[in-house]
Amino acid sequence: MKTKLLIAMLAMVSVFAVAFSACTDDSGPTDADLQNAQATASAAQSALSDANARADAAEARADEADKMAEDAKMMADEAMMSMEDTAGRLAQVQDRGHIICASRNDVPGYGSLDDAGRNVGFDIDLCRALATAVLGDPEAIEIQFITAAERGPTIQSGEVDMLVRTVTWTTSRDAQWGNYAQTMFYDGQGFMVPADLGVTSAYELGGAAVCVTSGTTTELNMADFFRQNNLEYNPNVFEDTDVVLDAYESGQCDVFTNDRSQLAALRTALPNPDDHVILPETISEEPLGPVVPHGDDQWFDIVKTVMSGLIYAEAYGINSGNVGSVAAGDNVKAKRLLGTEGTIGQEALGLSETFMQDVINAVGNYGEIYDRNLGPDGIDLPRENGRNALWSNAPCTDCPKGGQIYAAPLR
Repeated sequence: MKTKLLIAMLAMVSVFAVAFSACTDDSGPTDADLQNAQATASAAQSALSDANARADAAEARADEADKMAEDAKMMADEAMMSMEDTAGRLAQVQDRGHIICASRNDVPGYGSLDDAGRNVGFDIDLCRALATAVLGDPEAIEIQFITAAERGPTIQSGEVDMLVRTVTWTTSRDAQWGNYAQTMFYDGQGFMVPADLGVTSAYELGGAAVCVTSGTTTELNMADFFRQNNLEYNPNVFEDTDVVLDAYESGQCDVFTNDRSQLAALRTALPNPDDHVILPETISEEPLGPVVPHGDDQWFDIVKTVMSGLIYAEAYGINSGNVGSVAAGDNVKAKRLLGTEGTIGQEALGLSETFMQDVINAVGNYGEIYDRNLGPDGIDLPRENGRNALWSNAPCTDCPKGGQIYAAPLR
């Protein structure tokens, strides 16, 4: 703008100078003088127009450069925010000093509160195992209680480090919610009914009122089952599992459908468990395991390795009572897991060489966690010859085998 004003002033000065010279000549301006002045003025006007055009172009280029700079800064800021939100979660957790897990407190065996108000359960112990691996402290956890419908948005937001709330692994959830680390329990959906209803099979449930939790694969599987078998039914949908149980107990519905292990757990909470039966049919596959937010491969790998370590600890006969002796023994695979010989990738993961010793000392191996919460010391779901036994040729001698619990080799 300043350039344009300067050019305009110079042009005007030139014109006025010629006119003044002509007017002060004693003989007066001649035709030639006037023509010269007019030509000079025209030339000045043309120069002014050219200068204005060049100045406008320069201003446009400057504006474009400013916009590009602003866009670049915005992209850099967004990239930095994205890195802070997703990448480097291990460093964030270590700086924070505790793990944030999304879970539950309404299903015995998986996640509930004991008499002292402490969070306990299979899923809770998986969170404690991760906290021990990363921070060396099984109590360095914060549990955010969420409903089934809140699971997807919670892990998608990245506000928690791990979602471990009886979450079924499906292809769409894996793509949209987060990364599933490891199947830690194989379940399937079933139906529970009052014994006095006289029903012995799920195929006899036509016309029944069925209580179910919203936002779950359970709700979708139920619809598929009744439609596939041409059975009419009346769904009663509730957001919270404890509300579903209350509705079933009060007689608002004839049937309660959920994963079979959860039905078994919730049945124990009823005043007279023997008054209710779980029908024999299993209508779905429900592989359950922890989920981490998308976008941080290191964190994903850490969680996978910790879960795998729990499984292989049982397979190698390592438990919370013999960690030290096994670490000093001659079982090469066990020593590798415990960090006293070879490696399972600890350095790349950013974990200590002996992190699995800390984990097993704190929470035990997979079998100990299972027995404490889901087995004989918990809700008493048997493992032997079931899906949740270790694989058939696991190397341990006193562990339940013939199941599907298996993980990637730790080498």
